[in-house]
Amino acid sequence: MSPGVSLECHLEVSPGAKGWLVATLVSERIGQFFIDGDRLEFTEYGAGEEWVVLIHGQLMPRRMHQPLARAIAGEGFHVVTVDLLGHGRSDRPADPKEYSVAAFGEQVLGLLDHLAAEQAVIGGTSLGSNVSLEVADVAPHRVRGLLLEMPVLDNALEAGLVAFGPLMFAARFLPLSVTALRRLTRMVPRGLVPFWAGIALDTMNQRPAAMAATIHGILFGRIAPSSRRRRQIQVPALVVGPPDDPIHPAADAAMLAEEMPNARFVEAWSILEWRFWPERLDREAVGFVAECWQEEPHRRAVRPDRSN
Repeated sequence: MSPGVSLECHLEVSPGAKGWLVATLVSERIGQFFIDGDRLEFTEYGAGEEWVVLIHGQLMPRRMHQPLARAIAGEGFHVVTVDLLGHGRSDRPADPKEYSVAAFGEQVLGLLDHLAAEQAVIGGTSLGSNVSLEVADVAPHRVRGLLLEMPVLDNALEAGLVAFGPLMFAARFLPLSVTALRRLTRMVPRGLVPFWAGIALDTMNQRPAAMAATIHGILFGRIAPSSRRRRQIQVPALVVGPPDDPIHPAADAAMLAEEMPNARFVEAWSILEWRFWPERLDREAVGFVAECWQEEPHRRAVRPDRSN
């Protein structure tokens, strides 16, 4: 168990054999680690050496993956959710050079080193999917499998600029608007609102300079490995994408599943499915993680070529 600053337990109830409900007690611990002096915070669910790392979407907190983390940990896996730099309860420097998909990938590898985890199934949502791909590209020997929801690739660039460009403008040139919204959202007790309403409130809890720097660093850097490099990723992958979402088009998810030789595509019927009706996709995710840890790990004999 890695050092933590709090400890609690959660009773996870899931379907078992013959339709019986099985209750599993899942321990939860909060910890921290440092990269170049910056503090990053994470939560561990469960225990053991079969690791799973889940990464949040852009501007969102790691708590968004709490339900999925509990579901996977309830099946006996050791799950970790992490706040990347500039997100959630981790540090939020105001320099855009601190933020990029490549830098986030290094942070995930730093987390694995901190946990003494040789390998993990790496996954996430939106930005988290792209960061997972980055980790698989630069350190394939550390990745047991990829659990990717709503990757942001070629078909999403214009919609991403339209969605996040105004947010960057507001944070840079209208900082009082971001600060005012933050103060309003902090007045709402999270325990009095539904879970996903609390996640939305946490997402609006931004600091103008750090928010502008985060969006700038992501939008104007490499958002994912190139198509040629994605085709070289050999680890198993489960790719989930919804229809009718311009920022996370199913075409990107399906394209990614076709590019990677050991990937499978699952279409969600809505971006809301895994949020409010998660049972089907939770089963897909848990089954995929179990398959990854049953298979012999894939290792490359040589370091991958870093050219595009």
